[in-house]
Amino acid sequence: MSKTYKATGINLKTQVFGESDRLVTILTKEYGLLTAIAPGARKHNSSLGGRSAMFVVNEVLIAKGRSLDKITQANTVKSYPGLAKDLGKLAASQYLAEIVLSQALSENPQEELYELLNEHLSRLENVSSKNPLQVVAFLCHAVFQFMALAGFAPQVDACCLTQRPLIADFGAARNQVGFSINAGGAIYLDAWEKLRSSQNLLKQEEEKSTAREVEGYTSPQQLPHDTYETYETIHHSQELPTLSRRLNATELFLFQQLSQLDISNSDAVGNTQDQSWLSVEQVLRQYAQYHLGRSIRSAALIDSFFAANYDTTVFQ
Repeated sequence: MSKTYKATGINLKTQVFGESDRLVTILTKEYGLLTAIAPGARKHNSSLGGRSAMFVVNEVLIAKGRSLDKITQANTVKSYPGLAKDLGKLAASQYLAEIVLSQALSENPQEELYELLNEHLSRLENVSSKNPLQVVAFLCHAVFQFMALAGFAPQVDACCLTQRPLIADFGAARNQVGFSINAGGAIYLDAWEKLRSSQNLLKQEEEKSTAREVEGYTSPQQLPHDTYETYETIHHSQELPTLSRRLNATELFLFQQLSQLDISNSDAVGNTQDQSWLSVEQVLRQYAQYHLGRSIRSAALIDSFFAANYDTTVFQ
């Protein structure tokens, strides 16, 4: 990379730096994540003031420095002023920024991730003020798509245990499907119960077998060597997944819609109870945090916003 270079990127994180500067983390198409100083950006009349704000897309000219690069010129290509005017949209945007910051690489082109982020920010900004609860639906869609791009989207069309197709049965009296983070997605509850029963039975048989082996010995000195010394044991039985949540038919249906490239005109957005979308977001959040290896701090803003303004209950 030469002493100066050009890039097109979106600001994902800003920090106070020095007396009047900002330290900006930018997702660029050409070089992935980079951090640079916006000199004088906090001064009242600075040309970099607005250009260094969150979610502003700029064409930037950057000079390489010994420890930190410096933005010498910025030309705004696009911004999302509607995000800052709505607390729910802003919280959702920050949520997505955290995920992207965890996924993006430095010194590597990130054009696909860059384009995907801008696409979902645009959809969030365009959510109608008459139906602000749709924000969480578009948030879920974005999170799912980011995970798909990274290669770890949850499996929601077929059972992770049996590979049987998953079908949302709206006439069922009880939940038929569960979601397991460590299994990688949705599973039929009957398959899970069957596996649990077989493992319990196997455990009981192993305990009985061990008891029979040690029967007849009266002291530890009389026991065979392999009954009190630990050796590596290889188990061929299938691991029992941990159930994170039981999904009703509506929640399963919503999960299955998320694999679509665009849900803007889907009935899942317009005609579904928002409480179901909140439940889906909670599961997706736990799944994303598990794979990213870190918590999503902005998610707390989503909880607070909907709990305070729409009298909703957030499931943990």
